[in-house]
Amino acid sequence: MQLTAAEKITPGHRERLAYIYVRQSTVRQVQHHRESQVNQYALAERAGTLGWAADRIRVIDADLGQSGQDGGRAGFQELVAEVSLGHVGIVLAYEASRLARNNADWYTLLDLATVAGALIADADGVYDPRDYNDRLLLGLRGMFSEAELHLLRLRLAAGRARQVERGTYRQQLPTGLVRTPEGRVGKDPDLAIQRTLALVFVRFQTVGSCQKVLRALRDEGILLPRRQTAGAGAGEVQWKAPTEGAIYDILRNPAYAGAFVFGRHAVAPGPPGGAARRRVHRPLAEWTALHQGVYPSYITWDEFMANQERLHDNASAFARRARAAPRAGAALLAGLAVCGHCGRQMHVAYRARPAYVCTALQKVQGQPGCLHLDGPPIDAAVVQAFFAALAPAELQVLDDALADQRADHARLAQQHADQVARAEYEARLAERQYRAVDPDNRLVAAELERRWEQALRVLAAARETAERFAQRPPEPALDPALRAQLADLSTQLPALWQSGRLQPEQQKALLRSLIHRVHLTRPAPARLELRIVWVSGAVTPLTLSPPTYRTTELGDYERLASRVLALSAEGHADGVIAEQLTAEGFRAARQGPVTAGLVGKIRRARGVVGVRQQFRAQERIDGYWTIHGLAQALGVRRTWLYDRIRAGALPATRHSVTGHYLIRDDPAVLAALQAMRPAP
Repeated sequence: MQLTAAEKITPGHRERLAYIYVRQSTVRQVQHHRESQVNQYALAERAGTLGWAADRIRVIDADLGQSGQDGGRAGFQELVAEVSLGHVGIVLAYEASRLARNNADWYTLLDLATVAGALIADADGVYDPRDYNDRLLLGLRGMFSEAELHLLRLRLAAGRARQVERGTYRQQLPTGLVRTPEGRVGKDPDLAIQRTLALVFVRFQTVGSCQKVLRALRDEGILLPRRQTAGAGAGEVQWKAPTEGAIYDILRNPAYAGAFVFGRHAVAPGPPGGAARRRVHRPLAEWTALHQGVYPSYITWDEFMANQERLHDNASAFARRARAAPRAGAALLAGLAVCGHCGRQMHVAYRARPAYVCTALQKVQGQPGCLHLDGPPIDAAVVQAFFAALAPAELQVLDDALADQRADHARLAQQHADQVARAEYEARLAERQYRAVDPDNRLVAAELERRWEQALRVLAAARETAERFAQRPPEPALDPALRAQLADLSTQLPALWQSGRLQPEQQKALLRSLIHRVHLTRPAPARLELRIVWVSGAVTPLTLSPPTYRTTELGDYERLASRVLALSAEGHADGVIAEQLTAEGFRAARQGPVTAGLVGKIRRARGVVGVRQQFRAQERIDGYWTIHGLAQALGVRRTWLYDRIRAGALPATRHSVTGHYLIRDDPAVLAALQAMRPAP
């Protein structure tokens, strides 16, 4: 049998306190939905109607402006503590969703109320958690409250998704963009803000690094505008000293490129233990929506994408050396050299001479390293190709560089002028406020006087900085005479390059202005192939002959050996062969000339004895006796045979190349010589 509200409330309940729990989910509801507050505070009158004296009624409204799913609500925690201590006879809330929006908090309250014997009441009735039917009903109410929150979220998310898809969702705008009351977005009317943001983008394109932009702005005394989004100064623009984070946020925000973007960030789940979840950046391919041309832009979309690629290269351990800001070091292709065998980026080893080394496979897979190449010859070849590619546009490049420097000087001058104008306005405003105050109100007058003095100090500092900058002369333009002198810069640039006046980082910056990658391949020990990939996409192939340390590694070793054997077969001496091969363009290991020792080494490796050596060591050659062989066969001295030949008693022929004597292998000749042989 179902009990009535009067039957559920006992004198023991009335001896304890009645708690009224008042809550609204957001600050906006607290400020604008006052009727809901009135209805919830009116529950105190209902507690009096149910029999509680006015001094036994407590109101908890500490959670106004907090969501029901927030587990850190101080007012709710106070209510739970009072229920657990047995101080509460009844808890009144306008509806179950006011008490909790998640079942964990709801069932915690129900369990404590069951143990302590406290009642729960809302606008519909009074419930006793110890009664099975009432507890079941309260459980259903908690489930419906949680489900209602889920449905509300779904409807809100669906409406937001439709606005995001159309690009009309009203998201928070960065500093430099403002939304008019009609809902249109435009640039901030403060020209100083516009010029400062434009300066940041120009500086990054020039120096290519957030840290370098930060140092440049710091040295020049430039402040960055930041629109406050919360706190007492919400909506106001404050000028602050530049930081790396502020510059990074400006460069990463696609709104400055005129794009409406949604879904740039995601919330990563935190570790166990209730740690706060952190916000992470999502790659562009995973952004929920991207609509270009929605906002007025400070840069183009292509410039924005180029900035993102540059930022990624600066931060990436692999690509940091590719297009990141050039650094000191003699190796000019640091960050540009790519292994043509495995496709990975090569690093520089600085020992006696810089070398380009690829050890990627050795580190990852334990295999031998791909390449270890001497750096200076490669650098020299690439620099010569760079000179050849740069020559037609050198003068225009110099003109553009000087024009950029003059434009940068003008932008900085405008920045300092804007800072002075802003400081003058702040000083005049502080003066007007000070003069408008009642002199008898000394506390206010003293504070306004202090602000005026501070504004005057800021104005003096701004004027001093502007005057110092004004003393710096701008970059001059090229006069006609100088232009005529620089017309043949293509012939002067190599000399300037070799003069040592350009630092390595400046040389690297020049090379990177045109070169995107340099692929290095060594198909043979004595041949190195280079593929220079220019920023335009064009490719220039080059071939080098690096020094080798073993003769057998020469690329033309087989041809060299064939020539050695052919010339040796003709009877040429090793020294003559060496001179002939050197004249033909052959080189030994380490790019030295061919020597007689190398010729002899090649002959011996091929098992060939030179013709001159054959005359000294062999008895017969092609059916002819040699002087050495015939002297041994007759047992006479070689001089005896030479005397017979000169006397005409021994017919002999000379070798066409060596000039050595050859005697036909004729038994009659041998018998005649034996007859003439002197007695032993």
